[in-house]
Order: sequence, then C-alpha cells, then structure tokens
Amino acid sequence: MRTTTNFYLSSMAFSDLLIFLCMPLDLFRLWQYRPWNFGDLLCKLFQFVSESCTYSTILNITALSVERYVAICFPLRAKVIITKGKVKLVIFFLWAISFISAGPIFVLVGVEHENGTNPLSTNECRATEYAIRSGLLTIMVWTSSIFFFLPVFCLTVLYSLIGRKLWRRKRKNIGPNAVIRDKNNKQTVKMLGTALLALFLQRMCVWCVCERE
Repeated sequence: MRTTTNFYLSSMAFSDLLIFLCMPLDLFRLWQYRPWNFGDLLCKLFQFVSESCTYSTILNITALSVERYVAICFPLRAKVIITKGKVKLVIFFLWAISFISAGPIFVLVGVEHENGTNPLSTNECRATEYAIRSGLLTIMVWTSSIFFFLPVFCLTVLYSLIGRKLWRRKRKNIGPNAVIRDKNNKQTVKMLGTALLALFLQRMCVWCVCERE
C-alpha cells in the first residue's frame, strides 16, 4: 500500500479530514453569522486551515496528475524519476506552499462589530474593514482564483495527453498486465476529476461568500 500514488491520496485524505473538522464552524458562520462568540483566534484559525487545505488538495491533485502522466507516457523514465523519497519531499513542499499562501487570512479576517452596537450581539467573523478598504480582500480573491484555474488548465492538458496515450494503447494488441495497469490508470484519472469538481464547487461557495461580504 505504500506506493507513491497512495502517498498523494493519504495527503489529500488528511486535508479533507481537516476541512471536515472545520466544517461545523463554517456552517455555523453561514447559518448564524452573528453573534460570533468563539473568539478572534478561532475565527482566523479555522478559515486559515480550510483555505490552506484547499490549496494543498489542489496542488496534490496536480502533482499526482503529473506523476500519472509521466508513468503512463514515459514508463521507463518514471522508474527513475518517481521515487518514494522524492514524492515525500514534494508533498512536504506542497503543504509548505499551501500554508504560506493561506497566511494572509490572519490579516484579512477577524471578529468585528458595527459601531455603536453591543459586541455581544453583533460580533461577526468576517473580512475586516481594513482588508476591504485596502483592497487586500480583492487581491486574495484573485489570487485564490488563479490558484485554482491555473492548475485546472494544467490538468486539462495532462488529461488530454493521458487520454490520447490510453486510446492509442487500446487500439494495439497489449498483454493482460498492461490492460490491468491501464484500467487502474483510468480509475485514478476519474477519481482525480471527481475531486477536482468537488473543489470547484467549494471555491464557488467561497467566492459567493466573499462577494456578499
């Protein structure tokens, strides 16, 4: 089970688990956005974790797709290029990028209330006035959008090349081992496509919330 593909899948599973743990707070903020009585730190922290995990999943899907592309189109090179040690370093690097990219969340969101009102009844976990006035929130939304659509473009190209390679193999006479390998590759590609669709829907929800704020 300790294959390079399963390393990526384990990383994505860990990311999904963290998002699931943060989901109750996120749902509470959407259903009853005021008052927020869980403190400023928790407001920033759960959104930071959610954002960084989303970035991590996108990057892991992209990295796994690159690995599948190399393994399918260049099987001999893949044995040298793709090793367990290198994949572990790549996953660590991807998580580091995700945490750094989500870092501005600690400045962009916080607990605020309307002037002249009782904080206990009007506190909200939302984008700060400073983030809105300074334009940082708009920059973060655009950065988040690029962070999503650029990998989608890369995946579209990679999936097209993988699909062409598998189609050409299908038309040739290949052994039973190759048939099983291609079947597993197709299942992996379908799984990645489903995960990417789920991330797209999540991004749409985030953009709608940012637009409302």
